[in-house]
Amino acid sequence: PGPIQNNGSQNQVLSIFVDNFFSMETLNKEGTLLDEAKRRAKEIASAYSLNDKFQLLTNDFDGKYQRFLNLEEFKNAVDEVEISSSRRDLAQIINRQKDVFLKEPNSQKTIYIISDFQNNLLASEPVPSDSSTHIRLVRLKSNSQPNISIDSLWFSSAIHKPGDSEQLIVRLKNNSDEEAINIPIKLFINKEQKAIGSLTLKARSSAADTLSFSGLKVGWQNAELEITDYPVVFDDKFYFSFNVQQFLPVLVVNGGAENEYLNSVFRSDPFFQLKNSSSGSLNYSGLDYYPLIILNELPEISEGLSQQLQAYCKRGGNIMLFPDLKIDQSDLKKFLQSLGTDLPLEVLTSENRVSAINLQHPVYKGVFENVPQKMDLPVVKKYLRYSSLNNTNRQSLLELPGNITFLSEYGFGNGKIYLSAVPLKTESSNFARHSIFVPIMYQAALLSIRSQNLFYQLNSEQMIELPKITLNPNQNLKLRKDKFEAIPDLRQDGNLSQIYIADQIKQVGNYQLFKNDSLLAILSFNDAGSESDMSYASEKELRKNFDGKRIDLLDPEAGSMVSMIKSVNQGSSLWKVCLILALVFFAAEILLIRFYNKVQLKPLNN
Repeated sequence: PGPIQNNGSQNQVLSIFVDNFFSMETLNKEGTLLDEAKRRAKEIASAYSLNDKFQLLTNDFDGKYQRFLNLEEFKNAVDEVEISSSRRDLAQIINRQKDVFLKEPNSQKTIYIISDFQNNLLASEPVPSDSSTHIRLVRLKSNSQPNISIDSLWFSSAIHKPGDSEQLIVRLKNNSDEEAINIPIKLFINKEQKAIGSLTLKARSSAADTLSFSGLKVGWQNAELEITDYPVVFDDKFYFSFNVQQFLPVLVVNGGAENEYLNSVFRSDPFFQLKNSSSGSLNYSGLDYYPLIILNELPEISEGLSQQLQAYCKRGGNIMLFPDLKIDQSDLKKFLQSLGTDLPLEVLTSENRVSAINLQHPVYKGVFENVPQKMDLPVVKKYLRYSSLNNTNRQSLLELPGNITFLSEYGFGNGKIYLSAVPLKTESSNFARHSIFVPIMYQAALLSIRSQNLFYQLNSEQMIELPKITLNPNQNLKLRKDKFEAIPDLRQDGNLSQIYIADQIKQVGNYQLFKNDSLLAILSFNDAGSESDMSYASEKELRKNFDGKRIDLLDPEAGSMVSMIKSVNQGSSLWKVCLILALVFFAAEILLIRFYNKVQLKPLNN
């Protein structure tokens, strides 16, 4: 007898999981794996009686499946199962199946999992044992198929200006044991093809290619990368989005007159929108509008201004400071102390020359075609010497002899502070007239732009940060794609808004975020990428994932699923063997009597 037959008086409840992830689109001799999985699920149900109860479960974890069905309802529900982008591991699946069993505490419980058992289905930790529940795994086998997937992509620069040349780096991954030759790559932006390329990848390796394009217009860009890779095509598209800004606002807070060099630098390029203001007429509530604030020779920094700038920098704002070389630096010292930077010590009047440049800093990226051995660097005549504290996160951009800072960057909160040792005056140094001044100012301004993620991962609990979104009582946010619409959860965190999607997004693609009818952003979602690796768990790995507990592995190719399950449930049926053996022995007995048991009869003697 089998284990279930020993308790034959109990009703049976079954939870049957049908794997409907992308990998189940692959083919075998029966068609797609999903079609076979649906057929096997019906066969399993048919092996039980009409009084038994069935639950259907898929990767979607839909609420409508969190109940028991009769046999006919179960078969109809199986017919409706479609491919999904959701992915669960074994621990999540079995825990979900056990939840529905709580409604039937006195019944015999059996779990079936029908899947191809990709490696990414395995749980990170062994599934806990449960003697009250039988677990049976039905493994479907697909044909061996090579697969190339899009691993990731990124821009060489996070700043996008209208009409500028762009470089997109694309990394592909070969998930098979064969070399892939000349895989075609296409880039579409706003449904217009912008670039093409191709890559050859060695077995089980990754490779990158750079796609160059230009001609972008202002606004959010709806982008899609596509490769051609048959027969596995579910991961051949990768969605991303980015914003091309119309201009970049820069605020200069002057202690006196406007600085001609700053005006010349930022007004020569229409992408920069420069505004000059005096410290006395500064609008504190509008500071967050400017990614970069330049403090130009402020003779004093009031307590109120210091607190506002500190909060601004914490929220992600960037400050560049050119000091006023007066004798009393107490206000500046107090201000910089609150930001955790080096502190002003003294004003020096000896002539000196910058001796070191940190070419690894992002400010210099793309500035030099080649670096001369003896570079002409700025000369100083009068400058402010700062301390060299060990507890700061200083990064030097330019240094004077003796590791004396000339221009350094410090991090504070989500923002940055740039400290200069000189004001922008010719009597102090030739820095403002030097050729390196313009690229440093441009790059510092461009790097102040808060970069937006190009894409997000589907089916993950994550928070999306966006510039602050303010909603009136009659306004709401909506996330749209074609006919789909969802209302995300909005939370505020200082100068940023946090969007929570949870599990509302089920399909990959580009989704538009609206405030009423106003487009705020485009958010792109892709799968995690692990599903592209067509590697499958071995029997040993599957058993190891169940904490040593005995599980049944059913092979659909071994014969009828109905007979197999009835054999497992009811034990080995021996009556046919018994009947056959009885007939054989009966025949043997007849033969023995007929030919080997002859007795000679003799007459009786009187």
